[in-house]
Amino acid sequence: MKPKALVLQAHGSNRDFDVMDALTLAGADAIGVPLNELRNKKSLLADFQLLVVPGGFSYADALGAGKLLAQDLSAYFADEVSAFVEAGKPVIGICNGFQALVKAGILPGEQKQLQVKNEAKIASGNERPRNDIVTLTFNAEGHFECRWINLKSVSQNCIWTKDLDEVITCPIAHGEGNFQSVENIASEHIALIYVNADGSSANGVYPINPNGSTLDIAGITNAKGNVLGLMPHPENHIYNWQHPRHTRGATSGSGLKLFENGVKYARGL
Repeated sequence: MKPKALVLQAHGSNRDFDVMDALTLAGADAIGVPLNELRNKKSLLADFQLLVVPGGFSYADALGAGKLLAQDLSAYFADEVSAFVEAGKPVIGICNGFQALVKAGILPGEQKQLQVKNEAKIASGNERPRNDIVTLTFNAEGHFECRWINLKSVSQNCIWTKDLDEVITCPIAHGEGNFQSVENIASEHIALIYVNADGSSANGVYPINPNGSTLDIAGITNAKGNVLGLMPHPENHIYNWQHPRHTRGATSGSGLKLFENGVKYARGL
């Protein structure tokens, strides 16, 4: 049986069919479900083995990238998504979807506990008020970034990035992809980093690190390892002909393996 993947579609999502294509190639039965339909049938989520929050400009990124979609996730699907995650089912949020997972507190998954600790510091007078423990904010260069970058897996804990030995080459397209944390994020949460084509460290250098993210972080995971959020778009390099240098024989760096990992894990549930 092919595992069923629910690809959440909100107003402004524009990479939903791309990620459905990637999941289908990886061996899943990928189905796009509009957010309003899911809102009317909340139990529908339990019928799926994977959940995908794709990229795009949900609600035109009004009030900030991914913020309104995050409010939908928190207001209408908090219990359902929490149960999905706790069951160990794979979840992935890409670009705008990553922003939504972070701002909904689903990633890194310890946000509520960290917020409690932060509030205790504020009460003691040792800390200034802060609204976010981790966030994705405006790119350091101050403008929209659309370019191809290189990604490296640094986590064997995350089911999506496990055994990804090859550097992934794929595009990014965002204005608010700068990952920042007000506390040192635990290494177990770091799943993907921006690197040079040979896999060596970006060392924060632009444009290898395209947005100024701390520690060159491109993607994070929860402690359980079944939820992944990342800014780049591996779903846009699943065929050799998508590589910008394919006419010169470039065939490496496909993002398909990442989706194959998620589907393989879901099949075993």
